[in-house]
Amino acid sequence: MTTASRGLDSQGYIAREGALGRIQDAFRPAVAAARDQVADVFGKRLDSAYLYGSVARGAARVGRSDLDLLLVLRAAPTPADRADAHAVAAAVDRDFAEIDGVGILLHSRDRVLSDLETHDLGWFVACLCTPLLGEDLAEFLPRYRPDSRLARETNGDIALFQRRWRERAAAAAGDEAALRALCRQVARHLVRTAFTLVMSRWRGWTSDLAEMADAFGQFYPEWAGRARAAVEVAYEPVGDAETLRELLDGLGEWLVREYAAVHGVKAPRPEDGAGRPGGA
Repeated sequence: MTTASRGLDSQGYIAREGALGRIQDAFRPAVAAARDQVADVFGKRLDSAYLYGSVARGAARVGRSDLDLLLVLRAAPTPADRADAHAVAAAVDRDFAEIDGVGILLHSRDRVLSDLETHDLGWFVACLCTPLLGEDLAEFLPRYRPDSRLARETNGDIALFQRRWRERAAAAAGDEAALRALCRQVARHLVRTAFTLVMSRWRGWTSDLAEMADAFGQFYPEWAGRARAAVEVAYEPVGDAETLRELLDGLGEWLVREYAAVHGVKAPRPEDGAGRPGGA
């Protein structure tokens, strides 16, 4: 397999994935509506807006995929900003049956461009986000290789996420819809973390969950089945507490130990990572 087919450019840097031209026709009205509402609601508060995820990559499934946006504000997000983002997300989700939920992340320009976030949020913007509105902050960020530093800074906080997921699972007991949403989030994050564990050895980047699991399985064949099962849950989530427990107690707990041993633990962030893409 060539480096180009592994998400790298000719110099071995991670190529930016996604583009407005890749958006499938079925999702263009939802993206346009989201863009217009963000511009109208946030106005001068907005520095830039980005689309990321399967819709930006042209890999979304009608009625099954969610719409993911990152809004970079001129100042640190306030409760009012978060309420406005929630209202925009709810309106777009309500109006377009082609998407299964809308997620909007909020961060400030200063935080995205901070030294602390260069290999986390900065990398996320530069490599995984497609410009939608405003200035593209990728112009102020470096180029990135799939190395151990990037692995640590993006997913070296898996232990923190494990604790939070367990708390949310306990709070969602008996709520099938909440458990389904949490199963999807946990499964996605675990597969992506498993991939970044090995990406420096695999020497490439991908956001395709199945390809991530296959790459991981090349280096940890004894865990390959668990990773493939997590991909299935990510694509077809269930509101089942037992499925969630198996994800957390199995692949999740193993990743906490192995990730720390291989790449180290990420330094704490303000708010302990709240509102982050979670290894995108």
